[in-house]
Amino acid sequence: MIIDRLPKSVTLVACALVALAGCTDRANPDNVDRRSVERWNHLIAHEAEKAYDYLTPGFRETQTREVYATAMNNRPMQWKSATFKRKECEEDRCTVYVDVAYALKMPGGMAGTVSSTSTQTETWIRVDGEWYFLPK
Repeated sequence: MIIDRLPKSVTLVACALVALAGCTDRANPDNVDRRSVERWNHLIAHEAEKAYDYLTPGFRETQTREVYATAMNNRPMQWKSATFKRKECEEDRCTVYVDVAYALKMPGGMAGTVSSTSTQTETWIRVDGEWYFLPK
């Protein structure tokens, strides 16, 4: 086997690099793009109980999964799509801009349903190597 012919130090360095690649990937600011849209996709699908896992650990200590899911799944507006727009990151904090398309039924049948897109400004922080959404 080829690996048997390599010096042990080269093999150890290669193994360490592979292991570290997995660690840095989670903390990579590029993951905040993906996680932001994933969270919105759960909200769009009325899966707020799954979106809850994207909230900061500190926020999750203040509100149960059930309370959060009930509040978010019963909003009067219907979210349609979320598109990552841009981000501004520092070491452990990113401001993420996401375009969210939504529909809102007007009360009393005034104008039927109004559809629009709004840019949401989100704060994401890195805790223990993972990015979490910090609600306002």
